[in-house]
Amino acid sequence: MLMQIKDQLNRTVTFESLPKRIISLVPSQTELLHDLGLEEEVVGITKFCVHPESWHRTKPHVGGTKKLHLDKIRQLSPDLIIGNKEENTKEDIHVLMEEFPVWMSDINNLDDALEMIAAAGSLTGKTVAATEMATVIRSAFDTMSLRSKPTVLYFIWNEPLMAAGKDTFIGDMLSRCGMENLAGSSRYPELNSAGLAALNPSTILLSSEPFPFAQKHADELRTICPDSNILFVDGEMFSWYGSRLRQAVPYFKGVLDQIHAGY
Repeated sequence: MLMQIKDQLNRTVTFESLPKRIISLVPSQTELLHDLGLEEEVVGITKFCVHPESWHRTKPHVGGTKKLHLDKIRQLSPDLIIGNKEENTKEDIHVLMEEFPVWMSDINNLDDALEMIAAAGSLTGKTVAATEMATVIRSAFDTMSLRSKPTVLYFIWNEPLMAAGKDTFIGDMLSRCGMENLAGSSRYPELNSAGLAALNPSTILLSSEPFPFAQKHADELRTICPDSNILFVDGEMFSWYGSRLRQAVPYFKGVLDQIHAGY
């Protein structure tokens, strides 16, 4: 019996049966597939799929999210590939779409993430587990109580200094935390010292990924914004849009406590 399901690029993806050989091209979605109980079905992941650690050690790697090893993917003979519009390159994905069923996510906010989780359940025969997970995540976010709005810049990269804009998944997480994102609506704007000083955020958040910010970077930024509260944050909590969202709200509440203590 044929299965058809639309992905988040509004493409209809067709399967002859429930997928038995799945390759995940996105770390947060790999973790989701693990937490849905797809140990046997997932046959390939990227080198950046570090959770769970046991999969990172034992599952075949098919390259990085931006530089896939297409021959390795072909050798694994997947009957489903799960990717993401932003994290994978258009060129790689278009090649794979010619050869395999490819389901693509496009995540810009919490609603997109919950839709993706539900779709992953439908794709893999884990509808009940995925629905329960999405409900738990939605309920947790409903408990977020907004306090006074700190102005914030959330940096993801250094040299050039890049921030997460409002129209990103990270931007949506900041908004749900009650923070005013000063980065604007472009996705990942670059900021120079003068621009950063002019914005003068009350809080600067330095992410653990994709760039590994360290104390020396905080010290440099403090010379530009001496009045800003500078915090290191777990980038996975702000940018991973799969099952890790179950841990996000308690983490965010802890970050908010640190921010308000620093006022």
